[in-house]
Amino acid sequence: MMRIGLVGCGHIGTVHAYVLQQLTEAKLVDAALALTYDADPDRAAKVARRHGGAAAATLPELVAGVDVVWVCTWTAAHLEAVELAVDAGLPVFCEKPLGPDLPAATRVAERLERVPHQVGLVLRASPVFQHAADIIASGDHGRPMATVLRDDQYFPIQGFYGSTWRKDVTQAGGGTLIEHSIHDIDVLHWLLGDPATVTARTSARFGHPGIEDTAAVTFGYADGSVAQLTSVWHQVLSRESGRHVEIFLEGATLWTDDDYLGPLHVQTTDGTEQLMGELPDWAGRLSVPELYAKSIAHYGTAAKGFLDALAGGGGGDAVVGVGYPGADAALAAHRLVDDAYRSAAAGGVPIEHDAAR
Repeated sequence: MMRIGLVGCGHIGTVHAYVLQQLTEAKLVDAALALTYDADPDRAAKVARRHGGAAAATLPELVAGVDVVWVCTWTAAHLEAVELAVDAGLPVFCEKPLGPDLPAATRVAERLERVPHQVGLVLRASPVFQHAADIIASGDHGRPMATVLRDDQYFPIQGFYGSTWRKDVTQAGGGTLIEHSIHDIDVLHWLLGDPATVTARTSARFGHPGIEDTAAVTFGYADGSVAQLTSVWHQVLSRESGRHVEIFLEGATLWTDDDYLGPLHVQTTDGTEQLMGELPDWAGRLSVPELYAKSIAHYGTAAKGFLDALAGGGGGDAVVGVGYPGADAALAAHRLVDDAYRSAAAGGVPIEHDAAR
């Protein structure tokens, strides 16, 4: 059985610990949480007590006692944890963003690529976006013309998030654009490819230096099509995090308000159909309330895919880069985020996108 070490026991680390516990107890993976570590020892002990394993006193102690490392710290701490794991030759699951800025993200990506790894861009595991990707790739309804993506959530330093580091630019690197909407930018890149230009405006209203709470980004493509992203961290605590996506093709309109199963609405001249995703077959084996089954299955699909690939990869070079998505996809999204920040800093001037830099 693979021993998993969890580094970072805040909100997202706790989510991963719960998911891994569910997968283990349902005998869906041959792996289990063995050690936890956090800068706050009490949090590490709490997660271990509730979800399995024991709390390690130091990060090196954790790395020495496990077979795979899950990195779920605040963003600026990813590099240290990834370096230690990679130097020990261990596979790594690293949450997004990779780093607080493009140079740091590049360093994390370079290290991840030396070992089997996966990045926590969980929307890649969403059937609703896979449906959209398949339709666009088929060309059956023509080319994309315009895409609109709105993403909003309440400022994640309160409520059930239970942490405050996202208001600190030294730990987060930025606000809603990099910390949350790197998911959205990854989806747009997956569906539409690299843009030719990136134009952005950002603003910060809640008094946290360097932490934008509003971002509006326009991606311009070589064929004349456009995509617009609006990302907001607001203070409406009764409003759940949500995404609305519309994709206008030449012969169809695709839209959804659900970023996991959908449905994806597909409207053509002949009418509208709905494409609904399904929970994985194994989701029924999870011992979770129905209310949580959907979100646990979403994260569980990504985690199970990585652990299954590691278990069946044969070891050594045969499994390098086995996870999906990998550091290459994450770094592509980081380049676009960096373009957006550079545009916003220059007053919203278009930035020519260089996918190779």
